[in-house]
Amino acid sequence: MEENSLDIASKPRSLVVYEKYMLVMGIVGQMIYYMQGLEIFLNRSAQDVSILGFGIGLIAVLSWLTYGVLIKNRVLIVANVFGVIGALFVLAGILTYK
Repeated sequence: MEENSLDIASKPRSLVVYEKYMLVMGIVGQMIYYMQGLEIFLNRSAQDVSILGFGIGLIAVLSWLTYGVLIKNRVLIVANVFGVIGALFVLAGILTYK
């Protein structure tokens, strides 16, 4: 995948390291969806879980994913693919167990 605006060789080492850190944090930050989804499926209940809230979350991560694709930013793409899958997982749980 192409790098965003600068070649990796011309990026300062600190930026390269920080981008790797942000890739990890971007994925870890999306784990909230998976934790909520597991809770729904393990308890077979989506009581008190907001479909509107997670629907808005899905729109947000889809927007960030689209932006990442448009600017060819690997960190945004990878992190938000995890977010979209996680949000869909939660919404599936809500629709199944509400």
